[in-house]
Amino acid sequence: QEKQVLEDLEMPLARRETETLFQEQPQTGNQYLEDALLRSYLKTHLPPKVLEEVNQDLERFGNRLLTKIKPLGWECELNPPVFRQYDAWGQRVDHIVTCSAWRRMKEVAAEEGLIAEAYERRYSNWSRLHQAVKLYLFSSFSGGFNCPLAMTDGAAKVIESLGIPGSLKNAFDHLTSRDPKKFWTSGQWMTERRGGSDVANGTETVARKQPDGTYRLYGFKWFTSAADSDVTLTLARVADAEGRVKQGSSGLSLFFLKVRDEEGKLNSIQVQRLKDKLGTRQMATAELWLDGAKAELISAEGRGVASISNMLNITRIHNVIGAVASMRRMISLSREYARRRVAFGKLLKDHPLHMQTIARMEVQTRGAFLLLMEIVRLLGLAETNVASEQDQLLLRLLIPVAKLYTGKQASAVVVEAMESFGGQGYMEDTGLPVIVRDTLVLSIWEGTTNILSLDVLRSLTKSQGQVMAVFFSTVQKKLELASSTAKLESAVKQMRNAISSLAQFLQAAGSKGAVTMELAARDFSYTLARIYAGALLIEHAARPDAFSTDISAARRWCKQELCPVATELENSSYEAKEALVDSALVYEGSPACGSRL
Repeated sequence: QEKQVLEDLEMPLARRETETLFQEQPQTGNQYLEDALLRSYLKTHLPPKVLEEVNQDLERFGNRLLTKIKPLGWECELNPPVFRQYDAWGQRVDHIVTCSAWRRMKEVAAEEGLIAEAYERRYSNWSRLHQAVKLYLFSSFSGGFNCPLAMTDGAAKVIESLGIPGSLKNAFDHLTSRDPKKFWTSGQWMTERRGGSDVANGTETVARKQPDGTYRLYGFKWFTSAADSDVTLTLARVADAEGRVKQGSSGLSLFFLKVRDEEGKLNSIQVQRLKDKLGTRQMATAELWLDGAKAELISAEGRGVASISNMLNITRIHNVIGAVASMRRMISLSREYARRRVAFGKLLKDHPLHMQTIARMEVQTRGAFLLLMEIVRLLGLAETNVASEQDQLLLRLLIPVAKLYTGKQASAVVVEAMESFGGQGYMEDTGLPVIVRDTLVLSIWEGTTNILSLDVLRSLTKSQGQVMAVFFSTVQKKLELASSTAKLESAVKQMRNAISSLAQFLQAAGSKGAVTMELAARDFSYTLARIYAGALLIEHAARPDAFSTDISAARRWCKQELCPVATELENSSYEAKEALVDSALVYEGSPACGSRL
C-alpha cells in the first residue's frame, strides 16, 4: 500500500487517474471482536455459561451494528428533527418531525432489548453489565438515540424502585418491552428557566390537584431532551387549596405523564421551539409550556428529589457509557488511519511520536472503561439484593466520580484523536466532527463537573466518612493481588504513595473547615478517579493470562499525578483567601469589580 501511494505521488499530474485526496478512509470491523480489553474483561468476570451466551449475542450485535445500524446513525445526523408548529390551514399542531432512521432506531432498541435486558435479569446480577456492554457498543452508531434510552432506563428504574404500583404497571411494561410496537421511550423534564442542576430553587412548575385524584401541571420546561418521547417524569410543586406552594427541595414532588393522548394529540403541552445545539443535533431538544398537562403523582408529596435520584444514577451511568464509547470509537479510527496514511515517506504507525500520542489516549480509555465496568458490576449486585453495605457505599461514591471524570477525559481524548487525522479530522463529511460535538456535552449532561464534585462531598458527609474507609480498603485489596507481580511493582508503589497522600490530605482538610473542602472538591474527585482506575488497571494486569499491554497500561496510568489534591493543598490553593484572589483574577478590569488586584 505504501509503495503504491509513493508511486502515485511521483506521477506527473496529468498521468494521475484522479485528483482527489490520496488517503484511504479508515475502516473498522466488528467493534466487539476488535475490542480486546472488553473481551478479556468479560472472560475474567462472567461465569462460563453466561459468557458463552453473552459472547454469541455481542458478536451477532457487533455485525448488526456494522451492517445495519451504522448507516441509520449517519442518516439521523443528516436528517435532524424539524418543528412544524402549524398545519397548512393555520391550525396549531406543534409537530416534531423525525426522520425514518430515528424511528427505526427505536425499533432496533426494542428488538435488541437495550432496556429490557437490565430488567429481565436473565443473568441475575450480570444482566446489568450485559446491557451496559451492548449500550457501549451501540452508542457511537446510535445517531443520538442513546440519550432517550438513558432517560427510558432511568424512568423504568424509578418505577421499579417504587414497587411498580398498579397505575404504573402498564408504563413499566412498555418501557421495558422488546416489542417495537409496544416499546415506549421516556423524557426527563427537570431543567426550567431559573435553574439547571439547582432544581430546588429553579423549579417553578405548579401541580394542581383535580377532583379525580390526578393533577394538572402548569409551567415552562427550558430543556427537554428527546421531546418526541412517549412519556416523561418531571418535578413540580403541589399547590394547596389557596394556591400556595412550598419552596425548596422539600416542596418538589415527582410526576408521571403521557406526552400525548390516545388520539396522538399533545397532553395540554405547547412546543415553543427546538433548541439550536452545538451537537446531539439528531435528537429533538425543546422548550415546552405545560398548560394543564394531566399527570399522576408517583412520589410522596415533597419527596420528588429523593424519588428521582434513582433516575439520575442511571442516566449518569449512561453518560459514562457514552463517554467511554466515544473515546474507544475515535481511537479505533485513529489507529486504523495510522495503518493507511503515509506521511514523510512512511506510515503514521511507524512514527514513534504519533504512536506515543495514540498510546496515551489508549491508556486513558482503558482506565475509563474499567471504571465503567466497576460501577455497572456494583449496580448489578445492588439490583439483585446481593450487594454488601460496602458495595452500596462504593457505588454511591463512584457514580458521580466516574461521570465527572470520564466526561472530561472524553472531551480531551476525542479532540486529540481528531487532530491525529490532520485536516481531514476537521471535515464534516468524515463524520469525525460529529463525534467531537456530541462528546462535548458529556461534561454538562446530568450535572457539570463542579456540581458532581460537590455531590461527591455529600456522599462523604452522608456516610459520616464511612465511604472513604471502604474506598481505601477496596483499593488496598486490589493492590495486594498484584504484590507478587514483579512488573507491576513500580505501579503498586506509586499507588500506595498516592493513597498515603490522600489520607494525609483528608486529615489536614478536616481541620480547615468547609471552604477548604469545597475549593478542593474537583481535585479531590479527580484524585479518587485516578486512584480507583489505577487500582482496577493493576488488578486487570495481575491476571494470570494478562497481556503485556495490560501491564504497560497500568504502569503508564500510575506515572501520572495520581493525587493532585495533595499537591494543591501544599500550594495553599484551598485557603479561604484564595477564593477572594480567584474572584479578583476573574473580574479584574470588568464593571463587576470595583477594585483592581
